[in-house]
Amino acid sequence: MTARDPAVRDAELEAQVRRAQAGDRAALEAVVGAVQPQVHGLAWRFLWHPEDAEDATQEILVRLVTRISSFRGESRFRTWMFQIACNALRTMRRRRMEERSMTIEAFAADLAEGLSDGPIATSPLVDEALLLEEVKVGCTTAMLLCLDREQRLAYILGEILELDHRTAAEALEVSPDAYRQRLSRARAAIVGLMRARCGLAHPENPCRCHRRAATAIARGHVDPQGLLFATSAEQARRFPRVLAEIRKLDAMQRAAALHRSHVAPPATEEFSKWLRQLVERAG
Repeated sequence: MTARDPAVRDAELEAQVRRAQAGDRAALEAVVGAVQPQVHGLAWRFLWHPEDAEDATQEILVRLVTRISSFRGESRFRTWMFQIACNALRTMRRRRMEERSMTIEAFAADLAEGLSDGPIATSPLVDEALLLEEVKVGCTTAMLLCLDREQRLAYILGEILELDHRTAAEALEVSPDAYRQRLSRARAAIVGLMRARCGLAHPENPCRCHRRAATAIARGHVDPQGLLFATSAEQARRFPRVLAEIRKLDAMQRAAALHRSHVAPPATEEFSKWLRQLVERAG
C-alpha cells in the first residue's frame, strides 16, 4: 500500500488527531488541512454559492477545532467530521440560492425554455470556453438544490463524495436502511431530471450549455465579468474529453460522474488567512 491508499491516509489522520489533542499545533494544522477540502466541497455543493460555502466551511471548522478534544475514537475521525458538517448544514438558516430553488418539475420546465443557437455576446469579450464552463457547473450544481436538505446531503455524500453507506449513515445519524432509501429517492430525482433535459449526460436532449448561455446571462444567473466557478480556461477546454468518458458510463452513473468532474471553486485569500488564524488561535 502507499500513502495514497484510503486506509493509510485515515491511519495517518487518526495519528495526527491524537497529537493535536495532546497540544501539537503542527498536528492540528495538518488535521485541518486534511479535512478542509472535503468540508468545503460538501458545503459548496450543498449551498451552490462559493461565498456561502466559505461561510459554512468556517462555521464547520470552528466547531471541529473547538470540539476535537471531545473526539473519543468511537468512529473514524473523518466520519465524526462529516457528522459535524452535516449537522451544521442541515440546521443553518437558508442561504441565497436555497431561497430561489425550484422543484424538480419546475427546473425541468425551465431547462426547456430560452434555448438559443445564436452567438453569445459579452462586452468586453469573455473566453467562450469559460462561459460554457460557468453555465455547466452552475446549472448542474443548482439541480441539487431541487432536493430537500436531507436528500441533498445523502446524494452528495453517497454519489459525489462516494462515502460507503455505513459511513454516510453514521454521518447523517440514521440507520443504513433509512440512508439507502433517502439516497435512492435523491438519485432517482437527479437522474430523472438529467435524463429528461440535460444534453451533457444525454446527448439526445436539446438543452446544451451553449444554447443556455445567453439566457443565463440575460437572467443574471451568469455574470461574465464575475464568474463564480470557471476559474481555469485549461480545465474548461479539457472538459469535452472528460464528457466523452462520462457518456460511456451507464445512464444511472452519468449524473454523479458529471458532478464529480466539477472542481470546487478555490478558496479566497481572505479564507486562507482566516484558516491560518484559526489554527494559530487554537494552538
